[in-house]
Amino acid sequence: QVQLVESGGGLVQAGSSLRLSCAASGLTFNSYAMGWFRQAPGKEREFVARITKGGDSTYYADSVKGRFTISRDNAKNTVLLQMNNLKPEDTAVYFCAARLWVATPSQTDYNYWGQGTQVTVSS
Repeated sequence: QVQLVESGGGLVQAGSSLRLSCAASGLTFNSYAMGWFRQAPGKEREFVARITKGGDSTYYADSVKGRFTISRDNAKNTVLLQMNNLKPEDTAVYFCAARLWVATPSQTDYNYWGQGTQVTVSS
């Protein structure tokens, strides 16, 4: 079956960096667009970034643009989220998700989800 497993979360200070990783299995990875989403305490899950199945196009939420970078390695079935200059408002559980073919920022379009990894940024 399809599995998406996130890793790399943790507790860091504001201004620090983290790199999240999502390892995919059970699917033809290079047929799937990938997205990162996050859910802060008491808030709804929101879009962070997405990347096309070939990795040639990316798109970011305004709140992370210029600080976060999404990338993928289709040979390793992995998608990454490099997060720089972290802020306390970035504190959330981060989820990766897979959507067949077309990348979109809408979480309802995604077919598969990971369990999430916690990122906590202290001020």
